[in-house]
Amino acid sequence: MDLKETCLNSEVVYAGSFISVRKDSARMPDGSISTREYITHPGAVAILALLDNGNLVMERQFRYAPRQEFIEIPAGKIDHGEDILTTAQRELLEETGYVAHEWTHLTTAWPCIGFADERMEYFLARGLTHQGSKLDEGEFLEVFELSLTEALEWIRQGKISDSKTIVGLFWLEKTLNGWAD
Repeated sequence: MDLKETCLNSEVVYAGSFISVRKDSARMPDGSISTREYITHPGAVAILALLDNGNLVMERQFRYAPRQEFIEIPAGKIDHGEDILTTAQRELLEETGYVAHEWTHLTTAWPCIGFADERMEYFLARGLTHQGSKLDEGEFLEVFELSLTEALEWIRQGKISDSKTIVGLFWLEKTLNGWAD
């Protein structure tokens, strides 16, 4: 069965500094025409930064849209034309002050497939050295260490509720247990 939907025309409803909202007309598999509204996003990276003591580098920051603080792994958007590893390295340094000597790409996930084309590229970073953070203007966050065991417990307790962080922590757990080899 062919499930592909074919774009017939597309218009930008809103264009922001890095996202846009589009409204398309699309032909459905049965030949009918439907409207599709979605957000275009350049994609992002998420980093599981593992310290030599076994702890993770985590962040606490306020997120405006849901109007609350979240516990997260370091992450950031991919600049136009930027290599994903370069993005991960830049974001880890900017947000946490760490550089990593060993990088492993873990997976690609699509966090919002019902309304956005954003993809999330997950990396494991090891061999960390602290050089000092360089936060972007208007970016405010607290960096701290947390064991993987405690982070997984915080998911169960609802203290960690950010989906990219939950996916990343579960991938890390599986990776460290040999699942992703």
